[in-house]
Amino acid sequence: MKQFFKYVLATLTGLVLFGILSFVLLLGALFVLASSADKEVTVASNSVLEIKLDKPLAERESRSSLASLISSQADDIGLEQVKEAIGRAKDDGDIRGILLNVELVQGGMASLEEIRDALLDFKKSGKFIVSYADAQSEKSYYLASVANRIYLNPQGTLEFNGLSSETYYYKNLFDKLGVEPYIFRVGSFKSAVEPYFRTSMSDSARLQTSSFLNSLNDYMLGHVATARRIPGPRLKVISDSMLVHNADDAKRLGLVTNLGYYDQATDYIKGKLGVAKDKKLSTIDLSDYAKNSEDETLGNNRIAVIYAEGDIVTGKGSGSSIGSTRFAEAIRKARMDDKVKAVVLRVNSPGGSSLASDIIYREVVLTKKVKPIICSMSDVAASGGYFIAMACDTIVAHPNTITGSIGVFGVLPNIGPFLSEKIGVTTDRVKTGEFSDIPTITRPLTAYEKQQLQQEVDRIYADFTTKAAQGRHMPVERLRRLASGRVWSGSEAKARGLVDVLGSMDDALRIAARRAKLKEGDYSLQRLPRQKTFVESMFTGLNEEVRLRMVKQEMGALYPMYEQYQKLTQMRGVQARMPFEMTIE
Repeated sequence: MKQFFKYVLATLTGLVLFGILSFVLLLGALFVLASSADKEVTVASNSVLEIKLDKPLAERESRSSLASLISSQADDIGLEQVKEAIGRAKDDGDIRGILLNVELVQGGMASLEEIRDALLDFKKSGKFIVSYADAQSEKSYYLASVANRIYLNPQGTLEFNGLSSETYYYKNLFDKLGVEPYIFRVGSFKSAVEPYFRTSMSDSARLQTSSFLNSLNDYMLGHVATARRIPGPRLKVISDSMLVHNADDAKRLGLVTNLGYYDQATDYIKGKLGVAKDKKLSTIDLSDYAKNSEDETLGNNRIAVIYAEGDIVTGKGSGSSIGSTRFAEAIRKARMDDKVKAVVLRVNSPGGSSLASDIIYREVVLTKKVKPIICSMSDVAASGGYFIAMACDTIVAHPNTITGSIGVFGVLPNIGPFLSEKIGVTTDRVKTGEFSDIPTITRPLTAYEKQQLQQEVDRIYADFTTKAAQGRHMPVERLRRLASGRVWSGSEAKARGLVDVLGSMDDALRIAARRAKLKEGDYSLQRLPRQKTFVESMFTGLNEEVRLRMVKQEMGALYPMYEQYQKLTQMRGVQARMPFEMTIE
């Protein structure tokens, strides 16, 4: 027996030592990967910057992502990094041009506008842009339209038939499952809850969607017409009649300049650079070139840029959401820092918790009293996203930003029939008072309970619209005529006084600097909230990142439905949210 315990102890000791050694080796390997990822990339002379936007666009690139280190697949592309890289390439003597290689762009219209503007600015240097694609979506072509030459694969396709928006509806599914959703909302345009009790769009939802979608489409067509020198009415006919069926049509109608393969596009570039066709073209990938961006040096005069991207939730939130605690703290930090002379709040959010939105709103109000705070709206700044922006000194939106949706709603499902009739589970309860079990999801609500819940939603809506009217300096009655949950494009919102200026993030920064009496070059940018370091993300984010990656790969096209289900189950309290699963293509 003594020998037995001796061997067991020796085995356990060996396992522990092996585990420690493995952990140390893993740490070493990860730090080597991280350090190699941070090394500066050498740019050869006579090079071309190749831009591939083949991942979702985010406001800021996720730093030190463990999943990306392990799989070599980056999770997203930072809009901030793309713009900085293009701007730096404009003045880089080693970069002679850009090869734009985009097919399916995963980003909103406002984000694309910022990249497109950066590309147009790049062309002012006299350098060229050549675009190539095997096939192009409407969004990717919008970017490509600025190129000096546009190559399309002879067997490829170009989608040019206008924008559309699609929403999933779940009423029939709920009916089959035995789930009865109780809906509490204010405003006939507050269509975020329609998927739970309808099978199709209401007239009001169709009206607002048609309005802002046509606004976005007209804006896009106008810019394409200018870039390709095609009369606007003619381009409208090409789009509405879907005259582009194949690559030959695209060439004949003037949307692309050349039909050719990738090697033919690069051969053309070699000719411009004086490189022989049998020699290799020197290209540098966007992700590699972005690594060469200089580290942020903070001076005594700063503009704090606070990136608010994702759903608005109570608490700290996550890297992909706007946690009320974390973002209130970031705004407070900027307000109390004497070196920060102004704040730019960059919003890309469809909204979320009304309570969380109000917490962040309060910090904006307090900041406005002591220093300029400017809002820059990205792709979406609607409902709760508008709530956190509406107190800013100036609101800057793109013409194709989706904003407004000033309204609130609450959803409380009754899953009692599902439990009892579908899976054979019953419930019973003991209460100290008549309403002690509210909120409950296992029994029907009484008429009185529904009335009380609706009154609370009405109260929050009144508070929302009152504060919005104060921030917009307009009578509350007029504001409420623009509210009712209605969604507007940036152009529509500007015409109605819901935003102040049509412009980009750069425009918002210029306004902030001017309000703070700072001259260009006399200030630095401080980006908040602070992103996690590699070590921090290594110990906090691995399990969740890997889990989400596996779920996405396993579910494929069904993942958006799973994501919406997750959002629904995580909703707490009254929501200030736009139709959050609306997809524009």
